[in-house]
Amino acid sequence: MTRRRWYLFVNGLIALWLVASGVVTLAHRALESGTWLMVHLLLLGALSTAILIWSQHFADSLLRRAAPGGRIFLGIRLGVHTLGAVAVVTGVVTGWWPLVLAGGILIGAVAIAHSVSLGMQMRGGLPARFAPLVRFYVAAGLSLAVGVTLGVIMAQTSIPASVHDRLFPAHIGFNLLGWVGFTVVGTFILLWPTVLGTRASETANGTARSALVLLCGGVLLYGMFCLTDLRAGIAAAVVVYAAGLVLVLVEAIAQARRSPPATFAAWSLGAAYGWFLLCTLALGALVATAPSWAEADDRLAWLVGPFAVGFAAQILLGALSYLLPVVLGGGPDAARRSSAELNRAGLFRAVVLNLGIVVYLLPSSSFVRVAMSILVFAVLASFLVLAMRAVLASRKAASGADAMVRSSVPTPVAARHSGSLVAAAGVLILAMTVGVALDPAASGLAVGVPASSASATGQTTTVTMIMKNMRFVPDTVEVPTGNRLVITVTNRDDQIHDLVLASGVTSGRLAPGESAKVDAGVIGASMDGWCSVAGHRLMGMVMKVVATGGASTAQESATPAPSGHDSSTMPGMGGAASGPSAAKDIDLATKPGKGWVARDAVLAPATSATEHKLTLTVSDVERAVAPGVTQNLWTYNGTAPGPTLHGKVGDVFEITLVNDGTIGHSIDFHAGSLSPDKPMRTIDPGQSLTYRFTATRSGAWLYHCSTMPMSVHIANGMFGAVIIDPPGLTPVAHEYVLVQSEYYLGAQKGEVDAAKVAAQTPDLIVFNGYANQYRYSPLNAKVGERVRIWVIDAGPNKPSSFHVVGGQFDTVFSEGDYLLRNGGSTGTGGSQALALQPAQGGFVELVFPEAGNYSFISHIMSDAEMGGAGTIRVTP
Repeated sequence: MTRRRWYLFVNGLIALWLVASGVVTLAHRALESGTWLMVHLLLLGALSTAILIWSQHFADSLLRRAAPGGRIFLGIRLGVHTLGAVAVVTGVVTGWWPLVLAGGILIGAVAIAHSVSLGMQMRGGLPARFAPLVRFYVAAGLSLAVGVTLGVIMAQTSIPASVHDRLFPAHIGFNLLGWVGFTVVGTFILLWPTVLGTRASETANGTARSALVLLCGGVLLYGMFCLTDLRAGIAAAVVVYAAGLVLVLVEAIAQARRSPPATFAAWSLGAAYGWFLLCTLALGALVATAPSWAEADDRLAWLVGPFAVGFAAQILLGALSYLLPVVLGGGPDAARRSSAELNRAGLFRAVVLNLGIVVYLLPSSSFVRVAMSILVFAVLASFLVLAMRAVLASRKAASGADAMVRSSVPTPVAARHSGSLVAAAGVLILAMTVGVALDPAASGLAVGVPASSASATGQTTTVTMIMKNMRFVPDTVEVPTGNRLVITVTNRDDQIHDLVLASGVTSGRLAPGESAKVDAGVIGASMDGWCSVAGHRLMGMVMKVVATGGASTAQESATPAPSGHDSSTMPGMGGAASGPSAAKDIDLATKPGKGWVARDAVLAPATSATEHKLTLTVSDVERAVAPGVTQNLWTYNGTAPGPTLHGKVGDVFEITLVNDGTIGHSIDFHAGSLSPDKPMRTIDPGQSLTYRFTATRSGAWLYHCSTMPMSVHIANGMFGAVIIDPPGLTPVAHEYVLVQSEYYLGAQKGEVDAAKVAAQTPDLIVFNGYANQYRYSPLNAKVGERVRIWVIDAGPNKPSSFHVVGGQFDTVFSEGDYLLRNGGSTGTGGSQALALQPAQGGFVELVFPEAGNYSFISHIMSDAEMGGAGTIRVTP
């Protein structure tokens, strides 16, 4: 195989990994372990493959001697690494640890073989000025072997959480700072001046030796402090490592001053190195200042974007943009043509890519962040198109095609830089504008309207207000009648809030740390203000504008709500502001419309797997809750209740919670026993967290949103069931799950009425989210078959007394133990109802003696008459 075909083939592996990473990036919200996949397809797949290929290429050039085994041995290493990476990815996604172990062994073996091969090559290499740079690659391979070993251990579910939390940052250190970092720095020392078209300085070798000592020392210290539980030393280790990076950076800046960057490759390499230094310092700061290892792991999620895209992806594309024309061959004209293709809109792409990342990291609305991520992804994806064009251009030149137009091939021109900068700024501003236009309120753009027609004094009263601990501070604002009022409000709480005035002026939704100016207009009379996020007003998040010297107005609350303020005009809370309550549309004598499908109540059998992975995505979804009645529910995976989890004692559950809703949400699994501080915290829209627990006790367990007010979040659909089978549970013919809950209806297609929740006056009592649904679509059984029915009361307020009309329970399991089993001690005992308070659960078993339709209800009869009923159809 010729040199050209060889490099086209092996770099095709990089392209395949990049394509896979791009596909997962587009679909990651719908995939389990989506974020993990994105990062590892890029780093373990594309970037690691590139390191194996190009570190060997540079070693061959620097040492002037072929490696042992030549391309054949390198090809074997690439093949084994690819196989190992695929095995690791597949094993993690499927939860099969033996496959992860096998893949990790293959990757580690390749890393060690790569280092040994380079070491042997160095011993027999010819003397060369930059030959010592190969030591960076040797150290990188050894670091990867350690890092992948830690990753395999982390994938083993049986290790204690405290150990897992320490291994995670160590894994990052050896893989990113070691494997990737050593390789990048060693290559950057030589590649950077080459790309700039200048000579390396006379001190480059000395800088390289010193940098390698500092980098290796920093990684070893970092790993040691992680593994020995000395988190306080992390900062010092990172400072040592960063010192090595700074040594190389000083040389690079001096070279750039002599020969300023003028190509996409140079701009990308320079920017990537800058991101690497920033990410390294941030890594040390985040881990060292975290109150615990678990919190440190969580904080590191912030680094995914800048490290994976700003550094890793950009260093890869920058290096390939320079190296591809070199290895494609075909002569100077072919190299010039392929370079021109890879440099198309180079400055524009570099500016959009890097500023797009910066804007994404700044506090902004979710729509602005989405717009930036799409823009950055488009810039990254454009490289694959340009790379294909570069290959075609090189072939044309090599074959003599288009010889007459060779002189017209564009080259980088400094005069075009200003145009590229203007175009990049325009695209970024356009993307931000689109994001703001899609949700102006979330960006703090609220249009003030006059509160009254009072005579204006021409003066303005300005007030600074903060939101914290579910309160406005100050909560009373005095304004002389006729003055214009402008409130600068800042959210210093840990969840989303807004400020709504009775005049209709709003700040828009503000994420933690965000601010907005609220122009209330000319104040002619006193008025109320509140937070319109569901339930926050009822929890006391209210304020008042007092017009001094003026009379009160009807905008003030006439009848206080239970917490001392009115809820009748709360948007989405069932008041006049969003229309009359949907409760007026309830007609339980009406059947569901055509196309309606009941929720499947069948409990799927527990699998043999001991680890269960699930992504729960929070979304606001309009759902029917009774015939002709809909509500905008907050849901886990689009349903209320959310998915039912089923396992055995000892099983491990790893839940990824993704918030695609419009306000902060969280999750609390009663089936796990662990500190709630980290996994049960509230996350804002666009954020995610990982919740990992071991099911140590059997029972019917509730999970629900624990964001305050919990009653409102549960009442609006945020709950589900976890079934952990008690040991020795006997098989039955049918097994069903029924989750009882309550609806407090706001306006039709609106959200929960928080005032009704506080007053505990539900409009509907339902099983599995829809009133009387199993009357319209009965559960099924046959005469003589044993049926097990799991029941959980999600509440948030009402108890349940589960009863099957015409049936008798011979087995009752409640809150972790049998109240009755196979007729009890007498053998003839029976039970008529399973009594549950909110958040309690259990199961009943019964056998139907004859065919017929058996109703099941909550024997709190008024609740049964509000939709808490269904039917079991028993056939011969």
